[in-house]
Parts: sequence; C-alpha cells; structure tokens
Amino acid sequence: MVHGGPEVLQVVDVPEVHAGPGQVRIRVHAAAVNPTDIVGRNGGRAEMQKKDPPPYVPGMDIAGVVDQVGDGVTTGVQVGDRVMGMVVPDGIHGAYREQIVLDQRAVVAAPEGTSHVEACTLPMNGLTARLSLDLMDLEPGQTLAVTGGPGAYGGYLIQLAKTEGLTVIADAAPKDEDLLQALGVDIIVPRSNDFPAEVRKHFPDGVDGLADGALLNLAAIPAIRDGGVFTAIRGFRPEDAVRDIRFTQTWVRKYDGEYEKLDRLRELTEAGKLTLRVAGTVAPEDASQAHAALEAGGSRGRWVIAFD
Repeated sequence: MVHGGPEVLQVVDVPEVHAGPGQVRIRVHAAAVNPTDIVGRNGGRAEMQKKDPPPYVPGMDIAGVVDQVGDGVTTGVQVGDRVMGMVVPDGIHGAYREQIVLDQRAVVAAPEGTSHVEACTLPMNGLTARLSLDLMDLEPGQTLAVTGGPGAYGGYLIQLAKTEGLTVIADAAPKDEDLLQALGVDIIVPRSNDFPAEVRKHFPDGVDGLADGALLNLAAIPAIRDGGVFTAIRGFRPEDAVRDIRFTQTWVRKYDGEYEKLDRLRELTEAGKLTLRVAGTVAPEDASQAHAALEAGGSRGRWVIAFD
C-alpha cells in the first residue's frame, strides 16, 4: 500500500512469519476496518511510517485460529484455538494479512458463540473504550456524555460505562435512537449543532466526564462541569486551561498486550454485556470498498475483511 484514496489498497505477497519465544502465530480469518486504518492509508501517519519502505499493511483487529505457538508461551493458548487480538501496525505488520505473529499477551480466546467476523470487531475498539473509562476514572453514579455513540467505539464505551454504574447521556439522529436505547443510554438528546446546550438541559452544571468519539473537540467542552474530565481519541487538547477540566488523550497503543483487559472484554461479551456489530464484509481484493463505505459515514458497526 502507498498513500492515497481507497483505490491504493491492493493485495500483495509478504514473507511467511514464524512464532518466536513468547509469541503466537494466527491464521487470520477476519480483520476489522477502522477509522485509524484510513489515517494510515491516506498519509495522515506518513511521518511515522517513513522508517519502513512500502507497502504498508494497515489494520488493528484480527480474529482467527492459532497455527503456531512459540517457546515460553504461558497463557495456555494452543494450536487450533479460536482467538482475537489487537495489532499495532508497523510496516507490513498489520491486521490485513492472512497470517500474523503477535505477542502472547495480545491474543485471547474469541468469545464463545461468535464468528471470526464478529470477534474481530472487539479488540481495538473495546480496548479504546476501556482506556477512555480508565483515564476518566469516574465513580458509580457520576454522569458521562458520549459523542459518536452509534459508532463502534461509542457503543462499547456506553455499554462498559453502564456495567460500572454510570449515567450516560448521548446524542442521536432519529434513526439511531433505538440503537442507543438498546446499548443502554439513559438520556438521548437530539443531534444538533450545540451538543453542550442539549446536555445542560438535563445537567445544568454539566456532566462529570465526556468521551468525544465524534471529534467535536473544542465545541464539546461546554458540556462538562467545572473540574470534570474530557477524553479525546485523536490527541486533542486545548492550548489553555479551561475551568479546571482535566484533559486526557486515549491512545489505545498503551493497552497493547494488556491480556487481562482484553480477556475481560471477552467475558463481558459472553455475558451479553457487550454487543458486536458488523456493518458488512468484503473480500481482501475489495478492501477499498470497505474503506470507501467507512469514509462515507453512517456505518453502524465495523466493516470486516473476510479471508475465507
């Protein structure tokens, strides 16, 4: 892959890889397509990628079957196990490939009763939501506002927040209200050009925390109370201090290899607390179609590249 629009995605041959000490090799059956993949494809991370020659293999989510286990693996994973994992792309080491080697702690069992296509939608987005909540460090009974609730990150964030006793308020277009209700949102406000005003109709002093999945950035800050907390998924931080609000940045790479956190997401999925949503599937040679659909907006789940 070189940088550009969806059309630059193409199938290429890469060398076979083998599991080393502490590593697991997976035959990838499905890889989710995420907004971060688009940033890597369109040149938004060109500076980070330039240490490696093209092609670049994008993708951060995989599900498949273990076909090789290296020496010293202690997590109990065995050849033939159905697993999922988060990938941190590096050159040709990305999720959009049929075979990948990961550290043992980046790989956990796929949730029982799920397909490869469903399971691959959980690791990166689920860990991103988990990190956001950990950074905000809200207490049961406190209030959380979520922008971009119908998206994959927003959906997992809402459901995780409800398992921890938070009151959640989110905005939605009329077509998404049923979805947000199913996810467990306590208060749904209409989507408008003034999200904070809609929030303060219900919480006049503002909410305790806000997770900005829609990248409203500065426009979302007035929804937060004095001394509250804001978390951004693309690194946003205002230049100046604002009403003692604590600004955090959710960089999911921090949770690479967090086996226990990822395995907990599996448990919550099996318990029916997290909902895996698939927008559609494409073959590897049609990956550009999934990128184009994601960029067009409106996907209520993840597009998935299926390698079967």
